[in-house]
Amino acid sequence: MITGEELRICKVFECLDAAERDRLATKAADIYVRPDEYLIREGETPHFFVLLEGKLKLSKEVLGRERFFDEIKYATGDFFGEVPILLGTSSLASLKAVTWCRVARFDLQQFQELIRDSEKCSAVIMQAMNERLGRVQRHAMETPAARVLVVGSQYDTDCRDIRTFLAMNRIPYEWLDRDNEADRIPSCMPKDVDGPAVVIDHAFWVPQPPTVRKVAQALGLRTHPTKPMYDVVIVGGGPAGLAAAVYGASEGLCVLLIERNAAGGQAGTSTRIENYLGFPNGVSGDELSEKALRQATRFGAEMVLTRTVVNVEAMTVANGGHGYCVELDGGDRVQTRTVILATGVDWRRLEAPGVEDLLGKGVLYGAARTESQTVIGKDVFIVGGGNSAGQAAMYFTNYARSVTMLVRGPKVEFTMSQYLVDQLSQKCNVSIETNTVVVEAEGEGHLESLTTQAKGEEPQTRKADALFVMIGADANTSWLPKGIERDERGYICTGRDVVDLPGWDSRRRTPFLLETNLPGFFCAGDVRHESIKRVSSGVGEGSMAIAFVHQYLALDDHARLKAS
Repeated sequence: MITGEELRICKVFECLDAAERDRLATKAADIYVRPDEYLIREGETPHFFVLLEGKLKLSKEVLGRERFFDEIKYATGDFFGEVPILLGTSSLASLKAVTWCRVARFDLQQFQELIRDSEKCSAVIMQAMNERLGRVQRHAMETPAARVLVVGSQYDTDCRDIRTFLAMNRIPYEWLDRDNEADRIPSCMPKDVDGPAVVIDHAFWVPQPPTVRKVAQALGLRTHPTKPMYDVVIVGGGPAGLAAAVYGASEGLCVLLIERNAAGGQAGTSTRIENYLGFPNGVSGDELSEKALRQATRFGAEMVLTRTVVNVEAMTVANGGHGYCVELDGGDRVQTRTVILATGVDWRRLEAPGVEDLLGKGVLYGAARTESQTVIGKDVFIVGGGNSAGQAAMYFTNYARSVTMLVRGPKVEFTMSQYLVDQLSQKCNVSIETNTVVVEAEGEGHLESLTTQAKGEEPQTRKADALFVMIGADANTSWLPKGIERDERGYICTGRDVVDLPGWDSRRRTPFLLETNLPGFFCAGDVRHESIKRVSSGVGEGSMAIAFVHQYLALDDHARLKAS
């Protein structure tokens, strides 16, 4: 328990009498922090701290990497935490223990009482805050705006893939359009490079031709598994996969998550999700995914990016248990006791002449936030009437000259949340055309015009600079073992849908709710048969899958013990 006399070592409390210090001491939390343990992390709810014993160092995420500021250290008697509290923000930096530390922690109400009731304490705190804000200003001016420079054409698929990968992984980058900003390209970069060029940290030139995986490796992101054996391998890093990684790692499982692009999946490209629980002001898909990824890695989950699973085979793992061998593109193989399939779905293709020819050249499936810079002042068309299409339309209205939604059905209210319908109705540069389909896309080298047809009317051709297609999704499960049960559309069957299938011995046990007809092989999220296609549903299924993994592993352990 903290005493008033112990608080006296801090300058901010010197002006208080003993009784006031004793009163504050009874309200303070007595926190002990081990060496290399974080007292608080950037982005967490702030508190007012007084360091009673030990030393702390400060770090902050800068351009996607944690940077420690050696010139800023806290020692016995120092206080901190007032800046984010008074600014009304989350913690601006992280504090990590250098030695064993003892800290007095005060909550928001206690801090406000302190500065309200004592002018001298308030003056000390405000002076420290001004000095620290000056330090923040100098840091902001000295920090580069971007870590990666990407030079390439707007219509270059490789360039777009790299930009999307960087954005979804929240790595700051600058993009120079080779066709329209040639005068801004650094003179040191070759002018005769065919395709995109990428420079990292103003020093490293990614070997030609640059690929997403080369960029990931140059940035120090993990692209290869580090262990030969895992408790669970999660295939897919969307909401379901990330939830499974968070819950699995936090509960002590050895977890590997394999993602071909970036954390978040299709949900990660959502410009704004406003009906997700706990975010009253909405949250972008990449922000939600980035927070989930931080959670998973903090608990010890391993995530491998830019890799695709090409095969999964049943096998007997170490100690005689049942398991699977997971093969990645490039030949890497790992063993696992269980698998969770959370690959999500792929956008359904639009069947209209010219669409495939112009893919990546003005025609895109989905709508990443990175496309905002490519549609400034242009005429944008969005095919689809669901929430994803509505969110994209709302986002692009801030950049495009006009946004036209083409909806095949009679009313957008049938397929879109009402809050989005209401928001779109208030935008002056958005129009929604129902009972309308795309007839043809045309252009020389890139999209230039679009022919559409409304029900009962003649086709009309209009100028179009960009076409974003979001007309539903299909499961891509052809790479999975032939023995795994799918429905007629390729979605994976689980639980009660597989209990009566040949090969499942219902006399031993019934399959778990999210278990496929292959024991220990689970499925969660959009790729599962009859799943609810919502971000929150995917998160729920991912966490449920881990509960079933625990039960399955307990049964497997029992069977091995019985056999031995």
